[in-house]
Amino acid sequence: MKISPHKHQQIRLKNGLIILVLLCMLGTLAWISTRYSIETDITGNAGNTLSQASQKLLESMPGEIVITAFIKKDPALRSQIAHLINRYKRHKAELTLTFIDPGAQPEKIRELNIGATGAIIVDYQGRTEKLNFIDESSLTNALLQLANADERWVTFLTGHGERAADGIANFDLGQFSKELDHRKIKAQSINLATMPDIPGNSALLVVTAPVVPLLAAELELIKRYVQQGGNLLLLTDPGNHHLDALQQLLGLRQLPGTLVDSSSKLYGINDPSFVLASDYSVHPITQGFQTITVYPVTAALAIGEETDFHPVELLKSVSQSWTETGPIAGKIVFDADGDEKQGPLDFAYALTRDLGKKTQQRIVVVGDGDFLSNTYLGNVGNLDMGLRMINWLIHDDRFIDIPAKVATDKSLQLSQLSVGIIGFGFLIVIPVLLMGTGFYIWRKRKLR
Repeated sequence: MKISPHKHQQIRLKNGLIILVLLCMLGTLAWISTRYSIETDITGNAGNTLSQASQKLLESMPGEIVITAFIKKDPALRSQIAHLINRYKRHKAELTLTFIDPGAQPEKIRELNIGATGAIIVDYQGRTEKLNFIDESSLTNALLQLANADERWVTFLTGHGERAADGIANFDLGQFSKELDHRKIKAQSINLATMPDIPGNSALLVVTAPVVPLLAAELELIKRYVQQGGNLLLLTDPGNHHLDALQQLLGLRQLPGTLVDSSSKLYGINDPSFVLASDYSVHPITQGFQTITVYPVTAALAIGEETDFHPVELLKSVSQSWTETGPIAGKIVFDADGDEKQGPLDFAYALTRDLGKKTQQRIVVVGDGDFLSNTYLGNVGNLDMGLRMINWLIHDDRFIDIPAKVATDKSLQLSQLSVGIIGFGFLIVIPVLLMGTGFYIWRKRKLR
């Protein structure tokens, strides 16, 4: 059929209009893409998404955050840093990033004591933190330190064989004190035999399972501190009765024996005295916390009917646990006819008491003094649990659920079978399919 010139002109006009509309749509989409972005994190552990803890911290920090990266002109490294900072900028517009070549400002580099590899300087409200390595964990922890304008002091009781706050022995708490110091929470030790009272700048008193009894005068000082509304962290051990008077003051008592957990074998732990906690009570300390915590040698606790405090069972053992009153050696079984108690059993309590409209006394008692020691602090969630307890006790509630570190899993573990299937598929199956498809198309075209 012959197309008239008029009809031909209409078709060309129609095609031109369609092309023009498509170009306008593409131009509009291109302009929108420069103003807005849509991203989806498809990694298994959301490794490219800012954690909820970091987002909450940014929401709690009013004002501008200035980040200056003294990094050489390495496009790959600068792009990596900018990509990380952009995650923070999506949740806080008042955050700026500036790159400076260290060689361009040598005097500034000497003033800030920056090494040859460079550094990241974070400024917030007149306070500064310097990072030699940057990832979400280090940057969030730096912001956490900057958000705390004032230093808080935690007092550790000493002089009776307690775990030393600055000690390096396996049973000491030196590493935990360093973690507190990173968050502007300072640890100080006192011996009440040589000091007349607990320091007034102390936001919290920590007592950790003394080896010898406290003097009567020391015990009275601590009781008076508690009665006057002081916050307290009490860590005890099985068979340690030197803190019974303090526990009675709080309405608690320690059950005889050592808490054992037969289910610990499921996690590869052959020592039944290791108690694992994974199911936590509803409390601000454990809000959003889903990590397992490990307690090496633990005493079960019970609350009395008469107490001036509001108690909450903070940590509880599983039903396969019990209080073993005999030696923990060889094969042990529950003795229902003796003094042993079948689990689940409580081994940590959080106690509160309202002292006024705006003042609340906070106390935590844990039946294990080792879970924060240098040896066990790095086990799964122990450090996070300890930091949560301290933050709640010193009334830093807004920082309770910010983890100690935010690490992403960047490794891919494949079995030999999986590697074989992937290799067979890429080296044989896919090439054969492509060759077969090509032959089929060639053959079909030849027969036309």
